[in-house]
Amino acid sequence: MRQLLFLICISILSVSAFAQPPAGRAPGAGMPGGMTGTVYGKITDSDGKPLADVSVVLLQSKKDSASGKLKDILVAGLATKANGDFNFADLPMAGALKLKISALGFAEQEQSISFGMGGIMKDLGNIKLDRQAQELSGVTVTAAKPLIRMDGEKKIFSVEKDLVSAGGTALDIMKNVPSVQVDIDGNVTMRNAQPTIFLDGRPTTLTLDQIPANSIESVEVISNPSAKYDASGGNAGILNIVLKKNKKTGYNGNLQTGINKYGAITAGGDLSLRQQKFNFSANAMYNQNKGRSTGSTDRFNFAETPVTNIFQDNSGRNDGAFMFGRLGFDYFATNRTTISLGAVKVRGEFNPTEMISTSTDSLFSSGTTNSYSERSTASGRIFNGTGLQLGMKQLFPRDGEEWTADINYFGGKNNGNSLFHTDNFTAKGGAVADFQEQKMLSEGNMNFITLQTDYVRPLKGKAKIETGLRAQLRKTENNIDNYFLDVAANEFVLASDATSHYKNTDNVYAAYISISNTIKNFGYQIGLRGESSSYEGELVKSGATFSNKYPISLFPSLSLSQKLSDDQQLQLSYSRRINRPNFFQLIPFTDYSDPLNITRGNSALVPEFTQSLEMSWTKTFTGNHSLLASTYYKYTNNLITRYQDLQYDEVLAKDVLINSYINANNSRSYGMELTAVNPLSKWWDMTTNLNLYNSKINTDEVQGADQEAMWSLFGKWNNTFKLPKSTSIQLSATYQSKTNLPINQNSGFGPPMMQSQSASQGYISANYGIDIAIKKSFLKNNAASATLSFNDIFGTRKMEQYSYNEFFSQQYSRLRDPQMIRLTFGYRFGKIDATLFKKKNMKGDAMQGVEM
Repeated sequence: MRQLLFLICISILSVSAFAQPPAGRAPGAGMPGGMTGTVYGKITDSDGKPLADVSVVLLQSKKDSASGKLKDILVAGLATKANGDFNFADLPMAGALKLKISALGFAEQEQSISFGMGGIMKDLGNIKLDRQAQELSGVTVTAAKPLIRMDGEKKIFSVEKDLVSAGGTALDIMKNVPSVQVDIDGNVTMRNAQPTIFLDGRPTTLTLDQIPANSIESVEVISNPSAKYDASGGNAGILNIVLKKNKKTGYNGNLQTGINKYGAITAGGDLSLRQQKFNFSANAMYNQNKGRSTGSTDRFNFAETPVTNIFQDNSGRNDGAFMFGRLGFDYFATNRTTISLGAVKVRGEFNPTEMISTSTDSLFSSGTTNSYSERSTASGRIFNGTGLQLGMKQLFPRDGEEWTADINYFGGKNNGNSLFHTDNFTAKGGAVADFQEQKMLSEGNMNFITLQTDYVRPLKGKAKIETGLRAQLRKTENNIDNYFLDVAANEFVLASDATSHYKNTDNVYAAYISISNTIKNFGYQIGLRGESSSYEGELVKSGATFSNKYPISLFPSLSLSQKLSDDQQLQLSYSRRINRPNFFQLIPFTDYSDPLNITRGNSALVPEFTQSLEMSWTKTFTGNHSLLASTYYKYTNNLITRYQDLQYDEVLAKDVLINSYINANNSRSYGMELTAVNPLSKWWDMTTNLNLYNSKINTDEVQGADQEAMWSLFGKWNNTFKLPKSTSIQLSATYQSKTNLPINQNSGFGPPMMQSQSASQGYISANYGIDIAIKKSFLKNNAASATLSFNDIFGTRKMEQYSYNEFFSQQYSRLRDPQMIRLTFGYRFGKIDATLFKKKNMKGDAMQGVEM
């Protein structure tokens, strides 16, 4: 009805304005043969979503015969279609035209149009409107993004609202994202399992601490993905990191620098330029690392005779730096065709050091003995990586029809060295009796290519069909050489039994089809994904090969939704997914760097399969309060889990405990999650997330690997306070109750900093942490800001766990970077200028204003 009324008004104005042609001119005059032109384009919001029913008017300045002054005369007007498209035909080509665009809640936009010598077709591309505050009866309503919002199967977390992560990385952001847990070593889990990390909708090999926080726009939490998404990721879903993209004509950017209490410096910035058919973006970050950790281990070894008690006290430091750079280029060939190029460069150099003191006492024997040793570790690691991306997006005249295709490449090289020196003392505080030295040299490379294409076609009504193809090709090579010092000869000797040169190829090919429709208040989506995967590994020196092949695996998905009255919605979803063993879990190499934590991969591992069922209810209450309640159930077979066993080792010539991986029978978990968003007042927003779950591992055929079922609670609480004088405060807290040991962490060999740790039965003790940050904006248009953050205020985010099996029992504790204080300065700049790239006098065109 609104669109119809608008068109009637436009028609009346048109008749009134053109009842008599302007003096001296008839429509179409001024060009040979009365030639006319066509102008078309698309109107979207700042997020790129199409806007319907937007008023688009074309005006032309003419001299009024009565007053002799120039007056804007209406040439044509219309309202945009549902997909944001507009099209004007039969336009006069002589003289300049003025395009005026207006919509409720958005800033009005104007631009001049001239056909010149460019031809009779004028493509204006996608025109983005910026939201603006509107004053209604004395009340200011600002169209700002909420901290968290729902969009179908996604929970979207807005990063710009998160003050605590200022100057940090994606890992800092995840600490405040609902449904996501982050431990002190940066291991990320969703509902007690590890998710797959996506970057702009595609899998990535970058780790979370390699992505700067200031380049991220939002994080999408997809707990139960449909068949459209990659099936890997096991029973934890997907975390999709959406990077910032330029949305305004002209240029804009920001600079940022900061320092923490250890003196570690961060610096970076981003720049975006957009004009007509071109968009360019650049981002860079330099992040120093001066992390510190302390810990202890108290362990009883029952497998040894006599039983021994081992107590370790360790402290570590990780000095180094990481650099990240990204370039992006978009070419809008037409208002429906976009070609994108991108490049990423990363480099990290780290030099961790650690000191471990170990006291060993024998128990329950007449001849009690004890020993004391100190081991120092000095390491160096360097990583270099390069990523390239080529993509294309094609829209079609049919509303909602589109085709995308892209190629992604990432390649990286790494090398490292570690020197372990152990002094054995006659007694604690006594003289050195003897010493040992071990040297480990490593190098490797990786190449990762993905090719993907997707097509969406609307059907009758609101139905649509989506389909796509994907190929993932990955090659990895890793060489590890272990040397032990021959004291007599005073030289290092290669230990061939503790050396590995290994390479592997991992390929996945996929296709999917999905059909969705909405009938009144009921919606459904049915999908089926097929994936074929293969893995081949080779021990280069021995020529031994290992392989696993799955010709085809099917992954169905189903989603049903029903809109209820009073802004309520019910959703039920089902999916089947896969988790394939990674390189470090498969490589049959034994790592002896920590004698209490000897690790070895298992080349016989096969993928695990998870079936997930989830039901959600959402409701929006008066005052824009919202509640999301979900209950879920997950069942996994061939579960990949860590396992410890007593085995004879030829290198050490004795029975030792080996940490490895196995395919257990199955696991199951179920629980309920609540997420509440409460704008308590115009100056206070609060978000609360609670997850209550129960998990259990069943390993009937493997002795001592079962985990008893346990109820656990995980919670996050986030508050943002808007204070006078452009000041805001964020107060957040996390809590995790006693939980089972994580089912599966896809990490490399050995625990972080190589302290003694075990994978078996046991639990993690409850812990909590509180963070606070204050931000003050200043200068014109609040272009500059200073943010002071204080993480883990009370130093309570300590990792404490108890683990045991028939061979040992162990108490383990570790604290990393407690009570971290960080000060960050930022400066935003920009200018909206539709003639930025045209030839003109640039004098006087210095920065004017800051882009809002």
